[in-house]
Amino acid sequence: MSEEKRETVAGNPLGEEPVSSLMVRFAVPSIVAMLVSALYNIVDQLFIGQAVGTLGNAATNVAFPLTTSCVALALMFGIGGASCFNLNMGRGNKEKAIYFVGNALVCLAGSGLILCVLTQIFMVPLLQLFGAPANVLPYAETYVRITAVGFPFLILTTGGCHLIRADGSPQMAMICNLTGAVINTILDAVFVMVFHWGMAGAAIATVIGQVVSAIIVVRYLLHFKTIPLLPEHLKLQAAYVKRTAQIGLASFFNQIAMMIVQVVLNNSLTHYGAQSVYGEAIPLACAGIVIKVNQVFFSVVIGLAQGSQPVESFNYGAEKYDRVRKAYRLAATAGVIISVISFALFQIFPGQILSLFGTGEPEYFEFGVRFFRIYLFFIWLDALQPITSTFFTSIGKPAKGIFLSLTRQIIFFVPLLLILPLFMGVDGCIYVGPIADFMAAMVTILMAFLEFRKMPKHAVSHGSAA
Repeated sequence: MSEEKRETVAGNPLGEEPVSSLMVRFAVPSIVAMLVSALYNIVDQLFIGQAVGTLGNAATNVAFPLTTSCVALALMFGIGGASCFNLNMGRGNKEKAIYFVGNALVCLAGSGLILCVLTQIFMVPLLQLFGAPANVLPYAETYVRITAVGFPFLILTTGGCHLIRADGSPQMAMICNLTGAVINTILDAVFVMVFHWGMAGAAIATVIGQVVSAIIVVRYLLHFKTIPLLPEHLKLQAAYVKRTAQIGLASFFNQIAMMIVQVVLNNSLTHYGAQSVYGEAIPLACAGIVIKVNQVFFSVVIGLAQGSQPVESFNYGAEKYDRVRKAYRLAATAGVIISVISFALFQIFPGQILSLFGTGEPEYFEFGVRFFRIYLFFIWLDALQPITSTFFTSIGKPAKGIFLSLTRQIIFFVPLLLILPLFMGVDGCIYVGPIADFMAAMVTILMAFLEFRKMPKHAVSHGSAA
């Protein structure tokens, strides 16, 4: 490392403070923020399940791919911009780094507006594509017609919080998400249970919470503390947008892959469910509940991954490779522990979890319990893939991150989902999950091992604490 670069990065806590302390400081707020984001959908489904019932739960499941597409865009520009900012700060390119923040902010807002307009125009065909049966479609349309208005605010909040964390303010990112979630929960109770507005009430509560969160995010970013964010930094430049998108593509494709999986799964459950004793709506509703509950687990894991991102990016840019290794090991270890706890909960208490989302006929609980226990059987391995995919993105190797993000959903899950139900019916939709999880975990372990084996062994030494 040159003396000029050494002086530029010296004193930055990302390169000097103990990695374990940095991980706690960044990961805990990230986990809370991600949990709060997941609770947006969980809270809606809880109130809808109690007030509307199985058809309402099925409708929120049909609408969920649109939320996933919002998160995909938010992560592409949010994680991409944050990683580019931290990598350039670690390399001492301070003047260049801030342009990634400004360009990312504009891309977040613009992509949200475009998605909102497209959703409003192509509402019905999209919901039908996502697997909505005729009796579920009106509920889904009512819900999405309103929630689409909140897409720009959801994308701004989700992506902007990554930029806030990159600025060294993980607590503020947590506050941005928490504020909106609290508002959403309170208004859900009022609009759905008190005013009896049903699907529309849950949707309105969601949008109001998202608007408030987005306002807080934008206000912070316009007062960026590391380097002042000026109007010139908001002018889109192809080089910055391209690099931001490249770095964020792994996270984007991971979410898009999840969306594709859910669309194919919804259609398979509807088709093969109609041929079973469960009918169309029960498998669709139960799968939606299981997937959203599983999102709570993944929120913790993704929070760990996001918390490690600034530490990994800065220290990789500063050539402090031992600190990069330690950040990854801490995130992976914590992720595995959380995975094992989640596995135990989902195996022991599936019926109790299902009952939180309303009552149903015996077939509803029969299918739901089996889906929980079988579909999530290898959840104790699932933490490794998102943590490792984010790691590759953080160190500026998006191609590896993109490939890894596609392993579970696209390379393994979708082909299996097209094949197994042909022989097993609706049960084939259930057994796809554990098989794909196991195969993706094996690929993840191999790629991580090979990457660390070729990474230089020692950190740059100038008194940095590990």
